[in-house]
Parts: sequence; structure tokens; C-alpha cells
Amino acid sequence: MPLVTRVTDLIGETPLFELATTDTGTRLLLKLEQFNPTGTAKIRMAREMVLDAERRGLLGVGGHIIESTSGNTGLGLAVVAAERGYRFTAVVDHHACKDKLRAMRAMGTELVFVADDGDDTLATSAREDLAADMAAAETDGYFTEQHNNDANAVGYYAVAEELLKDLGRVDILLSAVGTGGSLFGTARRLREMGCQPRVIGVEPVGSIAFGGPGGPYWQSGTGTPPGATVGTAVDYTLLDEGLTVTDVAAFATTRAVARKLGLLIGGSAGGSVYAALTRLADFPPGSTVVTIVCDGGEKYLDTVFDDDWMNDRDLLDEATEREVTALLDRYAPATRNLVCAL
Repeated sequence: MPLVTRVTDLIGETPLFELATTDTGTRLLLKLEQFNPTGTAKIRMAREMVLDAERRGLLGVGGHIIESTSGNTGLGLAVVAAERGYRFTAVVDHHACKDKLRAMRAMGTELVFVADDGDDTLATSAREDLAADMAAAETDGYFTEQHNNDANAVGYYAVAEELLKDLGRVDILLSAVGTGGSLFGTARRLREMGCQPRVIGVEPVGSIAFGGPGGPYWQSGTGTPPGATVGTAVDYTLLDEGLTVTDVAAFATTRAVARKLGLLIGGSAGGSVYAALTRLADFPPGSTVVTIVCDGGEKYLDTVFDDDWMNDRDLLDEATEREVTALLDRYAPATRNLVCAL
């Protein structure tokens, strides 16, 4: 890698990890976006949203960036703001991972909470309303509004370009849908480049993006909770199928992958991996299936990987963890088994 002078120069070219392979030659590959700065895919779109605002004259020298965030977008904007000399305020709730909040604060971000200490409910709508009001009240304020910002999806075009460079083709793109930028931005660019994957979106049970009944959920940074509006980055014209996964299944998968392989992935990625593993044998023989792992599991050590936190919310399910472990064993790539035999 060449010598760089900015953290954002380190974005991209993230590795692919072969998680599973069937006896019909179908492979499940994980695009490990935790190898980006801040440990998340969302720094890609954070940078693009700021650059787009600059190009359009919406963000001036010394301006004030304001965003509603559950953490990962805020981390990316904190880096970009520090590099480019902007103030950054993150409107947050206590549903967010504490380590994400601490990291944003360490990079100079002002945190504004919409809920009192001890209230850990997801408050997406309240956050977005406050962020919009704050930006409107300042002459130099700019609300990046990630859910309705076209630059969000554009930030992920490079993911598609990296996938085609490394793989040549993607047959099935299956990933979590939060703002929608990572899945649909990648899918749109793949199709522009002549690749026509089947696009499968995954959201938590309780999210309303695919029309299901709304309810509470604990998967962070994904889905659309009741009371919130599905953003424009969710492009239904590109969606072939929408799936829902319970918190229990998502978190059991995250924990099983960590214990079996030593790979820490975030809870929303656990939902996507669960959906892919349980359907892998049904995909056409020889398919290349890609899941975008939007962040790693290191930020969730006091939640998803903490037995007390899981038990307090009735989320711990050893039977589902064993189910996922069995699937990982069943579909283990031959080269992994060779290594284990040495």
C-alpha cells in the first residue's frame, strides 16, 4: 500500500472472506468492511456526502455538519470533519453502542442525546427531527440526512468495482438494509457495469421497510423502526426479495461465527449471514453469493457478546448458536479443513 497522509485515503480495497461452500460449488463470501478506517463501511458514504455537499455549495469553509446516527455514520463523519476542518454534531440515543459514542467524542464530535440516561429505546425519528431543526437554525449548518441523500448510495459504488475486480461476477448480493445505501448503491453500480445479481435485502423482525408489522428490535444500525420513514436510499426497483431475521438468530450467528472462526462481525451482519447460510443450498449451483459485512463485532463486546446483556433481553439462544455452528461445519471450505488437519 502506498504512503498516505489522510485517514480517508485508507478507505476501500477491503478483503473477501470465504465463509461457506456447498458441494454444488456455491460460495458465500463476506466483504469485510470492518477493515476500513473506523471499522465500518459507512465511512465510504460519509466521505461522499461531505464531498457532494462541497461540490454543490451546501457546506462552506468551517461549516457545521449535523447528522442523526446510531454510530457508524457518525464515526465516518467525525473523521471527515476532522480532516476538512468542519464542526460535527451527532444527534444520538442510548440505543447506540457506547464504544461508538466514545470514539466520536474522542475525535471532537459534539453528542446531543434525544433521550435520558437509562432509556435505551431506538429513537430514529426523534433524532432526525432534532438534527433537521438544529441545521435549519444555523446559517452554516448542514444536515447530511443520510437516509435521503443520493450521495449515500454513490459512496458504495466503489464496493461494486472492487467486487468485480476481485471476482469477475456476483450472482447474489445479500445484505442488511439500514439506510439502504450499501446494498442498493452496490447493486446499482454492479448493474451499470453489466453484472445482474439477484438482490436480497435483510432487515430485523420489527423493521417496516419490507412491509412487515413494526416492533422493537436490538440489531443496531439497520432496519426502519416504527414511526420512522423509509428513506430514498432504499431502492425497491433494485430489490428482488426482502427477508426478515430475528434478533435471536442474528446474534446467535454473530456469536457462533466468532467462536468457530475467530471472526468478529456486527449484529446486522449476523442477520445477513444467517439468511445466507440457511438458504445456501437453495441457490443455483456454482453461485457466487456476497454479503457486505458493514462492521466488525469489536464494538458490541458489551452487548451481543455479553451473556448478561443478552440474558436480560431474552436474546441468548444456545440452540440457534448450535444450528449455525452445524451449518458452518457443513459448508466449511475444503482449504479450511486442510488447515485444521495439519
